Amino acid sequence: MFAVQAVFGLLLIVVVTVALAFQARSNAERTAADRSVAIAQTFSASPGVVAGLRSTDPTAVLQPLAERTRKLTGVDFVVVTNAKGIFYANPLVSRIGKRILADIGPALNGTVSTQTLQTPIGSVMEGLVPVTDSKGTVVGVVAVGVKTKHLEGVGRRLPLLVGGAAGALLLSAGSTALVSRRLRAQTRGLGPAEMTRMYEHHDAVLHAVREGVLIVGDDGRLLLANDEARRLLDLPPDAEQRQVTDLGLEPDTAQLLASGRTAIDEVLFAGDQLLAVNQRSTAPYGGQPGSVATLRDTTELRALAGRADVARERLRLLYDAGVRIGTTLDITRTAEELAEVAAPRFADVVTVDLLEAVLRGEEPSEQSIIVRRAAVSGIPEDRALFPVGALIDFAGATPHAQVMKSGHARLEADLRTVHEWREMDPERTRLVVDSGVHSLIAVPLRARGTVLGLVGFWRREKDPFDEEDIAFAEELAARAAVCVDNARRYTHEHTVAVTLQRSLLPRALPEQSALEVAHRYLPARAGVGGDWFDVIPLPGTRVALVVGDVVGHGLHAAATMGRLRTAVRNFSALDLPPDELLSYLDELVAQLDAEEATGNHEDEAVTGATCLYAVYDPVTGVCTLAGSGHPGPALVRPDGTVDYPDVPVSPPLGLGGSLPFETARLDVPEGSRLVLFTDGLVKGRSNDIGAGLKTLHTALAAAVDRTPEGTCTAVLNALLPDRPGDDIALLVARTQRLDPDRIAEWSVASDPAAVAPVRAECILRLSDWGLDEIAFATELILSELITNAVRYGTQPITVRLLYDRTLICEVSDGSSTAPHLRRATTTDEGGRGLFLVAQFAQRWGTRYLARGKVIWAEQALHDGTAESGVDLGDLLLAQLDDAQ
Repeated sequence: MFAVQAVFGLLLIVVVTVALAFQARSNAERTAADRSVAIAQTFSASPGVVAGLRSTDPTAVLQPLAERTRKLTGVDFVVVTNAKGIFYANPLVSRIGKRILADIGPALNGTVSTQTLQTPIGSVMEGLVPVTDSKGTVVGVVAVGVKTKHLEGVGRRLPLLVGGAAGALLLSAGSTALVSRRLRAQTRGLGPAEMTRMYEHHDAVLHAVREGVLIVGDDGRLLLANDEARRLLDLPPDAEQRQVTDLGLEPDTAQLLASGRTAIDEVLFAGDQLLAVNQRSTAPYGGQPGSVATLRDTTELRALAGRADVARERLRLLYDAGVRIGTTLDITRTAEELAEVAAPRFADVVTVDLLEAVLRGEEPSEQSIIVRRAAVSGIPEDRALFPVGALIDFAGATPHAQVMKSGHARLEADLRTVHEWREMDPERTRLVVDSGVHSLIAVPLRARGTVLGLVGFWRREKDPFDEEDIAFAEELAARAAVCVDNARRYTHEHTVAVTLQRSLLPRALPEQSALEVAHRYLPARAGVGGDWFDVIPLPGTRVALVVGDVVGHGLHAAATMGRLRTAVRNFSALDLPPDELLSYLDELVAQLDAEEATGNHEDEAVTGATCLYAVYDPVTGVCTLAGSGHPGPALVRPDGTVDYPDVPVSPPLGLGGSLPFETARLDVPEGSRLVLFTDGLVKGRSNDIGAGLKTLHTALAAAVDRTPEGTCTAVLNALLPDRPGDDIALLVARTQRLDPDRIAEWSVASDPAAVAPVRAECILRLSDWGLDEIAFATELILSELITNAVRYGTQPITVRLLYDRTLICEVSDGSSTAPHLRRATTTDEGGRGLFLVAQFAQRWGTRYLARGKVIWAEQALHDGTAESGVDLGDLLLAQLDDAQ
């Protein structure tokens, strides 16, 4: 023993010495590397280094600095090269002007690096640091070398190490002798051979006996368990030295063993077995404090309680089915819950097949027996049955077809003898039988007198089904069928509501040049809501952005949303300011609520709906907006800053009463993004709008370089919950400005003689824009509009041309009276001018300002009258004929 310890001590000394040597070397190299890099970085950042590299005589400037640094720091060398690797400073003066041999590629790329060099003075750790100018350009490299001395001190530590090892060796030998003497005292003088023989006899008796034996300490820890006890209690391999209450035993069994109390033939459950347990204390017999228990298998007693156990398990299963089936209103998930509850507790494999109409939420047809597999649960390696999603035609006299037609369950105790079923698909049914499936109960899913599908209970490892199992299978299927039908009805209503809502939302965004728009609409899982959005082109290249929210969910909310969206479009056709438009909309909502109250439909009120209406003008870059109980927009500026502009707070629609709506005016730089949204976006995950706005702020700031489409995706990824409780509408619009070269404006005096010069300048501008083709029609339109303004309007009178997707002619004056299109009679001297405007313009109208009005006309960029073969003279003659 002592010789082994001596050898071990020597080996320990050798190993420690080698480890110290390697550690010393590693520490020396790390220290040298850190030191060389630190000095090189300090030198490279020193004043005058960059100027010296760029001077006419770099060596004269840098050599003294390098030598002084080397002497002050005690390093082996400090060298400086230019970006081409030519030495400007070197302790060996003969090397100045020559190329450095080390790899300075990483330093030229702006990276600090180290490398080990073998030099005549020994191993040197060299640190390479780039020298950069104020623009970050690498103009040179500083290299500092430090010699590594890593083996010093190991020899000095060797005597101490040997002495310590010898001391440890002597201490180990002494402790061995003491332990051996103590062991003999505890074993009452028995030697190793006697102890081994006693243990073998004890172990043979303990593991050969057909009763379980357990020894438990007074602290509740399991000290010993023989093989039979492990089998009866299904103990884990590491059961010994663990608390008996932590071994997964039945509560009564664990409590008895942990208590240590005396027990005589107490009958306890252990999984599927009944055990007779006897327990005694070990204290009276000179052992350690604790208890010893014996276990005897009395499973034969279970036959007396078998029927009660089955009934109890069936009741548990029905209770679990009532809790776990129908947790959602999703048809497929409800079918999956039925399969998961029944397998493997009642059947080895469970299949659920539903009619196609049921999966779509429709009322099923009584004649159809074609079903789609909605769920399969059970033995995972079984692939013989039809998979989920398969369309199955149970034709003929198969058990499934008979169940669908009769509406009653059917038992097939031995599938090998069911020829009709086997002939339906011989290859697949052969695989089913070969996999061990031997019996089936097919039960219809029948709710409110209608068969929705059927559920198949298949057994492979359990005993075959019998007649008593049919009643339980029917009860289980009946409970599930009600849940499936509820989900079908909800799916039908949800589908109708979604279809209605999507038909009322914009199917495609209109073409316009003021905004690049992207949008998202996501309905809620709980039901379709009333969130909506719209993009409406307005005269003068302006665009209106609208987002709204109707309280509630379902068909009524979707229909109300459609009514409000239509009303907003109609009001926007009048070219009203945002505050006036919301005032009209508020009045409309109040009238609708009054009508609903008169018809005793108070639960379908519209009051509480919200709306945000914004108008963006690409000519001025101004966005005017007003809201009614709706969250304000977010504004992402081109520099990436995100803020929420202050929008005057107004009550929701229908609650404003006589309170006026107020507008906010925003100067929006080109390239900014306006983000309009409903509250479902910002209160989805935490139901905290403040937290949602912060998350939206972060998402928008991170997506500053993305397109509107990319911004929509980023925002939804950041804020969309797994199961939205409210629907979400999101509108992202990037602003664009109309090129100033495409805008022309003139002031007109109140003198008929001023019409011709302005008209001539307009025609010249059209020529500059390359629009000579429509110059004649434009001249007629401008003549009429300017003449009317001079004759009937007041100052100031201005003319503006906007060249966008169309040509827009605007004539504004200070009066509020607007001309009306009418047919002139034979005796009328005027009244035909607006008729010509209407014929040559695509559309025209009047927009009222805070002071005055604007008469505008919009033309296509090609001569539409020429293409249609219309002649001006013919138009005038036709009007005269109509008047006569």
